[in-house]
Amino acid sequence: MKMKKYIAPSIAEAMKSIRAELGEDAVIINSKVIETKKFFGLVKQKHFEVLAGVDQIEIQPKVEQLPDFIHETKKFTSTSVQNETKTPDVSEDLKKELADLKSMMKSIQRQSIESKYPEQLLPIIEFLRHQELNEELITEISDELFAHYEKLNSNVSQKELWHVVESSLRTKLKGLPMGGINYDKKFINVIGPTGVGKTTTIAKIAARAVLEKKKKIGFITTDTYRIAAIEQLKTYANLLQAPIEIVYNSEDYKNAIDKLSNLDLIMIDTAGRNYKEEKYVNDLKQLINFDEEVESFLLLSLTSKEKDMEKIIDQFKDVPFQKFIFTKIDETNSIGTMYNLMIKYNKGIAYYTDGQEVPEDIKEANLENLLDIFFQGEFK
Repeated sequence: MKMKKYIAPSIAEAMKSIRAELGEDAVIINSKVIETKKFFGLVKQKHFEVLAGVDQIEIQPKVEQLPDFIHETKKFTSTSVQNETKTPDVSEDLKKELADLKSMMKSIQRQSIESKYPEQLLPIIEFLRHQELNEELITEISDELFAHYEKLNSNVSQKELWHVVESSLRTKLKGLPMGGINYDKKFINVIGPTGVGKTTTIAKIAARAVLEKKKKIGFITTDTYRIAAIEQLKTYANLLQAPIEIVYNSEDYKNAIDKLSNLDLIMIDTAGRNYKEEKYVNDLKQLINFDEEVESFLLLSLTSKEKDMEKIIDQFKDVPFQKFIFTKIDETNSIGTMYNLMIKYNKGIAYYTDGQEVPEDIKEANLENLLDIFFQGEFK
């Protein structure tokens, strides 16, 4: 990593220099306030010392072509050392056999389902699978379908069957909290991993609060790792004529809260980190005060793997968040993951986003629109 120290009269000036020299991918490693004295110590002047860095791609030196017998000797020596120090990796043939076995098991499972249910139900079951509902949910809904089918002696229309599926999913989601932010809360805190669209989503929520509810808002950002993220939030803050505070530690956080205390809403944009690692979750808990005045949302992208999202949610088990926000619904053809997670963790959803436009591309969730986007007009 290339690192350089910058001294400037303000954080903004320091960031301007960092961005100009190190680029948009630079990260803040450390920052502190320093004082310089002028006129024989009679005048003190405050400056900011910022240590920044940027990853560099390591270029491997070109290796000259060696004679074949030297390559063979190196290969033999390397293999011998590996055999003495560690267990050999699984062979490619074994990996292929395991993949084929897994594929075969899925095929057998599918054939078992197809033989269990009448042909009239199979297109609906295939639709549920295409939406990537988990197998447990699919089996539960399919069994309800089959019971309804038998009760009417197979004299049932396809539309009726779709209504059975909708009713089943409605029952599973009913009771989960839905809807946007609670305007009785002063602090709106959005947490989530990197790359899921937190800053843009916060801007969408903030814009609606200003334009539709006429609220006075401010921003706090703890995402000091990415200069581009701070600049992006500053742009939104300027457009909404809202103040913004940049927070580096818990003391900065307390000071920012005091400075913005006269506002109706304070939107907190946390750093995007790899929250599959417990360390980063603990860092977040030490920085943010998750008290009764804070409403927190866990933001996840529907383009992520479900197992990865589950890992993140499990890491936040001790962090009190009220609802999910799901982003990038427009970038996937299957949204069953959203329903799987809501049902598994008994958590509702506040918003889902379907584009980059601010503030248009965000929808406040309710049971009806969640059912509509799942079935995509299949039986309307």
